[in-house]
Amino acid sequence: MKYCAFLRGVNVKGTNMKMADVCQVFKEAGMKDVSSILASGNIVFSSDKKVSDLKVILEKSMSEYFSYEAFLFIKSLAEIEAFWKGNPFEKNDDFHSYTFVGNGGVETVLMKEFELASKTENEKGEIINDIFYWQVPKGNTLDSSFGKILGKKSMKDQFTSRNINTFEKILKKMNS
Repeated sequence: MKYCAFLRGVNVKGTNMKMADVCQVFKEAGMKDVSSILASGNIVFSSDKKVSDLKVILEKSMSEYFSYEAFLFIKSLAEIEAFWKGNPFEKNDDFHSYTFVGNGGVETVLMKEFELASKTENEKGEIINDIFYWQVPKGNTLDSSFGKILGKKSMKDQFTSRNINTFEKILKKMNS
């Protein structure tokens, strides 16, 4: 079965790694057809193992090789299609749209945080099919009140975020 692993905290705040090295770690852990999408830690691969087993194997392999506490979230092709198709926001060059990949139920935690945050003009958050989507004016991602929760240490094992366009790139790779 084809999967994509979304790594948390890759190539930010001093955790730097080459995607070729990450792919090699996945191969050595027994994954097949391994390739990366962008430098933000999106690894497409094939395996016959269960997702729960893959998560344990890959987090351990990544942690040992790169000497950091690895967190990753593994999604199937069907799940990635749901992320892409569920986006409630129209494409607008003045905004970034993000979606959050994470543990079950994290979307409600994110929505609660979003509702408590002060917002910039036209900043929006929405849950569609248990997936949290966020739209923010370009240039405000890290400065927004909600954007600041993305780096909270207490949330590091709960989710990671990606620009919605990343899902389109991942789908193209998975379907090729």
